[in-house]
Amino acid sequence: MTMETFEDYIRTIDDSAHQEQFKEIISWIDSNYPELDQEVKWNTPMYTSNGTFILGIDSAKKHMSISPEEKTMALFTEEIEEAGYSQTKGLFRIKYSDEVDYGLLKKMIDYNIEDKKGYDKFWR
Repeated sequence: MTMETFEDYIRTIDDSAHQEQFKEIISWIDSNYPELDQEVKWNTPMYTSNGTFILGIDSAKKHMSISPEEKTMALFTEEIEEAGYSQTKGLFRIKYSDEVDYGLLKKMIDYNIEDKKGYDKFWR
């Protein structure tokens, strides 16, 4: 199945409660960052600004993966840990049973938007 929109992607999430939680994050990002574009690339919902990647969000069985790129992950590693999320070099996981730390999400998105102003490539 080809996914072209966030709605297409959300329909692939089996658990309806997880769909709602995923929609809540999307809705929060959309209302706080109306200037960002929604795109689905590599079957992953992501936000872009002027053609450059800002943030990806993906659903797994028990969590959502948030990927702001490695540079941003490195800057926010301690805050991610303090929020109680597990992480890798390129993403962190918000369990569906966890509260979403919107303050942390905002800092990461703000950082990427500012840091990538005038950037002409998709990835760093």
